[in-house]
Amino acid sequence: MRALSILGSTGSVGLSTLDVIRRNPGGFRVEALTARRSVTDLADQCAEFGPALAVVADPDCAGQLRDELDKRDLSTAIASGIDGLTRAAALPQADTVVAAIVGSAGLLPTLAAAAAGKRVLLANKESAVMAGGLLMESVAASGATLIPIDSEHNAIFQCLPPAGAAADAGVERILLTASGGPFLDLAPEDLANVTPEQACAHPNWDMGRKISVDSATMMNKGLEIIEACRLFGVEPERVQVVVHPQSIIHSLVQYRDGSVLAQLGNPDMRTPIAHALAWPDRIESGAEPLDLFEVGRLDFREPDLERFPCLGLAMDAAVAGEDQPIWLNAANEIAVQAFLDELLPFSAIATLIASVLAECRASSPATLAQIIGADEEARAISREKLADFAF
Repeated sequence: MRALSILGSTGSVGLSTLDVIRRNPGGFRVEALTARRSVTDLADQCAEFGPALAVVADPDCAGQLRDELDKRDLSTAIASGIDGLTRAAALPQADTVVAAIVGSAGLLPTLAAAAAGKRVLLANKESAVMAGGLLMESVAASGATLIPIDSEHNAIFQCLPPAGAAADAGVERILLTASGGPFLDLAPEDLANVTPEQACAHPNWDMGRKISVDSATMMNKGLEIIEACRLFGVEPERVQVVVHPQSIIHSLVQYRDGSVLAQLGNPDMRTPIAHALAWPDRIESGAEPLDLFEVGRLDFREPDLERFPCLGLAMDAAVAGEDQPIWLNAANEIAVQAFLDELLPFSAIATLIASVLAECRASSPATLAQIIGADEEARAISREKLADFAF
């Protein structure tokens, strides 16, 4: 029986993880659950799964959480803030940590889980984008196991040999698939007027709002290029984005001998989560079996960088390295939140990010403090520039 800490248990990945756990009684024990501010949902999860620890990232919500747990007659311990999140990530009785906090807020808890030698199921791509070197060094030093649960990186993980990075396995290149999001065929002149609701209406996946917008701009795929380079030890030039609207092939690995291995399945996050939870075994996920006759056809096309300039910005940042990915991620988080708050047009997301990156001075942040400093500087500049692009 695996003992789990689920960081971000009320988000889409966290909810999918708990659904897989329900389907496999006796296989998993939940030791810690965390949420940002969803107190009632978190208390309901505590009542069902009985964790030893519940954490709210917002310290102002701790008292409300205690009240909700008391209503349910639960004695679950409570913690809050970044200290609470890192405590949950390194909880001694948990051997597995699901790192599903969205955005840069997940960086420190993910690093804490890796340093504690946990089996880390990584959905927080920002940890790899901002501090991929530190993360992989920590995994190696502590003996942790890192298994990605983003559908694309989990697919790559499944298509690689069990031991060894792509650089040592005869891999020619990684083919990273992308659905193209809800605006794949929308006329470019109409992109300026799209609403947050339209951007969050993904045709294939049920995701949180921030990740849905990243999919609509294809920044999500750009961040995944950087993540793939960090996780699998390949150069950006060996990662190719392939637009695949059906989202049936989740990614592919092309080998030196001409072989191409692909992982297929219906677009359901429970599949990669179940794979990672049970690896190297297999368990029930709840996903519908793939019916190729019903699918009928699989389509592929090159990404349009004029339609999706965010992808081009991320590709350039991946090649540039140094602190460019940190600045890219920070500016994107500010821009996406402004769009969701209806303070920024959709078409200005890429423009704002590009203007922030133009201010980036080439440096090579090596320590956690330097990484956090670069992130904070980029956010400050992003907020300053936001007024120039807002409605």
